[in-house]
Amino acid sequence: MRELVELQKKLQPDVLDVMGQRFRILQYVRLMQPVGRRTLAASLELSERVLRGEVTFLKEQGLLSVTAAGMTLTEEGHTLLEGLEEMIKEAFGLASLEEQVSTILSVPKVIVVSGNSDRHSWVKKEMGRACIQQMKAHLTPDDVVAVAGGTTLASVAEMMTPDPRLTSVTFVPARGGLGEKVEIQSSTISSVMGMKAEANYRLLHVPDQLSEEAHDSLAHEPEIKELLALIRSARVVLHGIGEGKTMAQRRKAKPGIMKELEKKEAVAEAFGYYFDRNGNIVHKERTIGLQLDDLNTNQKVISIAGGASKGEAIWAYMRYRPSDILITDESAAQAVIDHEPPK
Repeated sequence: MRELVELQKKLQPDVLDVMGQRFRILQYVRLMQPVGRRTLAASLELSERVLRGEVTFLKEQGLLSVTAAGMTLTEEGHTLLEGLEEMIKEAFGLASLEEQVSTILSVPKVIVVSGNSDRHSWVKKEMGRACIQQMKAHLTPDDVVAVAGGTTLASVAEMMTPDPRLTSVTFVPARGGLGEKVEIQSSTISSVMGMKAEANYRLLHVPDQLSEEAHDSLAHEPEIKELLALIRSARVVLHGIGEGKTMAQRRKAKPGIMKELEKKEAVAEAFGYYFDRNGNIVHKERTIGLQLDDLNTNQKVISIAGGASKGEAIWAYMRYRPSDILITDESAAQAVIDHEPPK
């Protein structure tokens, strides 16, 4: 495939640029439809004049439909996008990035989407779409899916679609609430996924961080105990990877904890555990919900994190426990590859 692309470039040097630009337009419309021309131009950083010409071409090819409500993909447009995805990955080096990151992190399967989610929110949606595809591929009837919180997982929930195979699946929150925006809390995200999938869901109405006394008391409540057992039985676990300092601030960590994390150079967080650059655990919050020790080989653990700013965090966490699947973006993948291991 790569050799064919190189031959095409000799005959038409700009062939990849044109193909990539048109693919990104179709990709964005699929994620955000119906979408207006001005929003599309701003999101893809194209001039309205250039976009107008591309939209006209794509419409004439029967790939886009333009109405007063905005642009949408036609059925032919959807088919074309799906058919081109693997070729685009190969042509633009994303397949190579996947192989390199898989080797570096010892993660069996890595999926890299184009772009940088630090700059463009639509890239998170594309990561979310890829996550949903992987999740659906590994689910069987009556399975349980444990879902963590955060902005990236909220984007995953947005991309969920109904599926007859999921009607008996149950979505559960992987942890309690962090006391932040309700829309990015684990319980909210798992309920949105369950409703959009037309499946089942359960809620965990407790804060994530508790005193030792409160934790022990709640853990023995019959309803909480039953739900925690259900969460730990999850066949698929979806979680993000946070930057250490950012997550400590979100958790409203006390000044003493913040100083400890800074001193120990915590760069990553997942499941309430903080990791240094070598992947060593340097701090653990007392949380209610899924713990790292609960993860086992019978589960399919899918990690999702993107943006160049997450490169070091991904690298550090995976040093401790490589996931089964990592879904990330181009910028984060490159940051992982460029990361210099501590000496």
